[in-house]
Amino acid sequence: MPIYEYKCQKCGEEFEVFQGIADPAVKSCKFCKGSVQKLMSLSTFHLKGNGWYATDYGGKKAPAAEKTATDKKEAKTSETEKSQPPSKTTSEE
Repeated sequence: MPIYEYKCQKCGEEFEVFQGIADPAVKSCKFCKGSVQKLMSLSTFHLKGNGWYATDYGGKKAPAAEKTATDKKEAKTSETEKSQPPSKTTSEE
């Protein structure tokens, strides 16, 4: 059932009403019985699952600064691995 928002012209109070689409609009404030105006509100629904922009194309990518810092760490790790001699394994028999 949809939720509709109304604002009273007399007292300024805003309130919500659960109404069916075919139900008549509210005409008076439930607080002071003054006349009301129906408000337009933002809908809050999310498209979930695969195939939507948010999941497939609009994902946030790491900023360039973070990416270069990660690349530098990986480069330093590979350099230290190259500069260290291979560890010797000794077997005493």
